[in-house]
Amino acid sequence: MSTATVIGSGPNGLSAAIVLAASGAKTTVLERNGQIGGGCSTAELTQRGFLHDLGSSTYPLGAASPFYNSLPIDIPWIQPHAAFAHPLDDGTAVVLEHSIEETIDQLDACDRKAYQSLIEPVVSNFTALVEEILSPILHIPRSPFVLARFGLSALLPALSLARSHFAGERARSLFAGVSTHSILPLEAAASTAVGLTMIAAGHTRGWPILRGGAQSLTDALVRHLESLGGVVETGHEVTELPLSDLVLADITPRQLLRIAGSHLSTDYRKQLERFRYGPGAFKIDYALNAPIPWTARECLRAATVHLGGSLEEIAQAERTLSPNKPFVLLGQPSLFDSSRAPSGRHTAWAYCHVPNGSTEDYTESIERQIVRFAPEFRDCILSRSVSTPKDLESWNPNLIGGDILGGAMNVRQLLFRPTRSLYRTSRSGLYLCGASTPPGGGVHGMCGFHAARMALTDLNI
Repeated sequence: MSTATVIGSGPNGLSAAIVLAASGAKTTVLERNGQIGGGCSTAELTQRGFLHDLGSSTYPLGAASPFYNSLPIDIPWIQPHAAFAHPLDDGTAVVLEHSIEETIDQLDACDRKAYQSLIEPVVSNFTALVEEILSPILHIPRSPFVLARFGLSALLPALSLARSHFAGERARSLFAGVSTHSILPLEAAASTAVGLTMIAAGHTRGWPILRGGAQSLTDALVRHLESLGGVVETGHEVTELPLSDLVLADITPRQLLRIAGSHLSTDYRKQLERFRYGPGAFKIDYALNAPIPWTARECLRAATVHLGGSLEEIAQAERTLSPNKPFVLLGQPSLFDSSRAPSGRHTAWAYCHVPNGSTEDYTESIERQIVRFAPEFRDCILSRSVSTPKDLESWNPNLIGGDILGGAMNVRQLLFRPTRSLYRTSRSGLYLCGASTPPGGGVHGMCGFHAARMALTDLNI
């Protein structure tokens, strides 16, 4: 029997382990922390009884993941009434409803046909499109016409598409806000692809949360892995390569260099050293005594809220990453999952993108943006837990400088992530399987799936 060791119990590590164990390999997952899950875990950060997601919290790509949907497991998704909300300074909000028609009705009349013509083709082909975009970038397309049609718009920067396609503030703001999930300046080419994909996900599979928190997904994956004979060992920090037929590392290039640098070729080490990390995150988790009192009450229909105002403001915030007026992403999961907090209480989280490794304190500026659209928000705060980029990396070493995507998602690193050899390294039997490999960040498990499939092919299993 072949042996396989997976370093890291994040979503990609567990996905790789499931594929390996299902093939008959004796599979062990080694996790540094005492808690499994990596960026997909939950804990009481503020007060007893308040459950906070430590990393990921909303799962548009998780619900759409071909790998997760292929597994015989029960994932406790909860679908909020709407995918996300984007409040504006006039006291209203644009809400991405599951229905395209209900979303269009909220836009300025001049943009309704434009939104429909842009989004409907992506929505109608979303299943095929997801299979394409969650595959390694360099692959033979199964649906080339779907991918080509998507690419006509997706290759534009989000700022350019919003300005050329929409005339009104409401549609422009909605598209700018959702495109920030690329964690790129809105002038960057790949930003539109992310915006279109996230909107289409909202109109099809939704933006679900997990009942009981992110840990529920991790626990479901681990139960399935164990049913296949796999084992997870916690409190096991890997400082040198394990002895195993296959080693798959759910870590980033910088960590692989630390663990296995002497086992890698000089050329490959140089390629890994050239890998670039993206902006970091500054995150606050809140225990609240009431729901957030939004001026635009329609914000209570969504678990995710985008706070930044107009297209121009958002573009400026994501371009400069200034602490003065950041774009803020906020989650309010307890509105839809009462298990997150004691009766009558609530949880929320908010974060903004910051320069990688930033030591600036963004707490006040994040809360100013929340108060801008919910003036009495501070009256609801029972306690807060602040996580700087350094704090995030200390908890999860994959989050280099607070980078939650495993590396910058620019065009070059989308094509060759982290190197031209993708999952393979220069050492036989050693593979990368984390978010630094295709298709990149997001809780979908596809990096681990593809890496494990490649490893098994190389081993002739």
